[in-house]
Amino acid sequence: MLELQWPWMLLAAPLPWLVYRFASPVARSSGAALRIPFYRGLADIAGEHSEHRETLKRWQTLMLWLIWLLLVVAASKPVWLGEPVQIERSGRDLMIAVDLSGSMEIADMELNGHPVDRLVVTKHVLNDFIDRRKGDRLGLILFGTQAYLQAPLTFDLKTIDTLMNEAAIGMAGNKTAIGDALGLAVKHLRKRPQDSRILILMTDGANTGGEITPIQAAKLAALENIRIYTIGLGADEMIQPGLFGSSIGARRINPSEDLDEKTLKEIAELTGGQYFRAKNTQGLEKIYDELDQLEPVKQNKERFRPSIALFFWPLAVALMLSLLMAILRAFPETSISQRRNRQ
Repeated sequence: MLELQWPWMLLAAPLPWLVYRFASPVARSSGAALRIPFYRGLADIAGEHSEHRETLKRWQTLMLWLIWLLLVVAASKPVWLGEPVQIERSGRDLMIAVDLSGSMEIADMELNGHPVDRLVVTKHVLNDFIDRRKGDRLGLILFGTQAYLQAPLTFDLKTIDTLMNEAAIGMAGNKTAIGDALGLAVKHLRKRPQDSRILILMTDGANTGGEITPIQAAKLAALENIRIYTIGLGADEMIQPGLFGSSIGARRINPSEDLDEKTLKEIAELTGGQYFRAKNTQGLEKIYDELDQLEPVKQNKERFRPSIALFFWPLAVALMLSLLMAILRAFPETSISQRRNRQ
């Protein structure tokens, strides 16, 4: 059906008549002017020009009123409303916090048989996880030395996916401010329904920066009924090649020796979440499969009616009438001359 979003704009419809009726006319200038009424006078004598002027004046008045009314209708924002559509939002308010510190560039993971760094694997697994979050409201936090809200909670999963793919190691600094990332997540999740507040934290190190400790932030999250699922990322063992990349002098190292599993476990326990350890790509995929089994929380149903703006139609008609009126005013005598020639 048709609806006017600003119907009060129709009150301006009689405005020109009110101005004409009650406003004082502008006084004519008494200064001298050069007038050459010769041709106009002859036309008046013939009785042709006077009749044409009256007809033209009536049409112009009608067109002016029509143009004005069309502009008023356009200003009232007419829209065409479709049938009501009801959407059930059955999901969670889920914030994802991803570590972008310098250690995420360690290539101790494999993807399709090729060694890759930790961030590449994180993006690969998160892309699939995000695509399956239909009905969930997702947000994205990227943290390093500082924590940044890359995307607030939104149903626009495509944007979340794009922003995650555009993330780069070191763009938030080379340190790891886990506490600040948790605090930022608490700030945005605390406004949502209590039973749907979830945070997934991914990191490969320990807290080395920020203004608040991870445990302090976790206690704040617990007070706000926010469940935190922590993921420790990184392999336990990695072969470091020897001189010139040969096996001579190669040695085994633990690339995850800086991972603070104790703190990550405590964060999860304080908030009623769970700690996961991802040592490889398959392990990380399995973790997100487990997170995928979280029971969704029924939220309020959303109802809306699709609308199509129609203001440009009366606006276009008003423009065409204005153009026609301008043409008639520019060539008023042409039609008279043509009529006289036909006679």
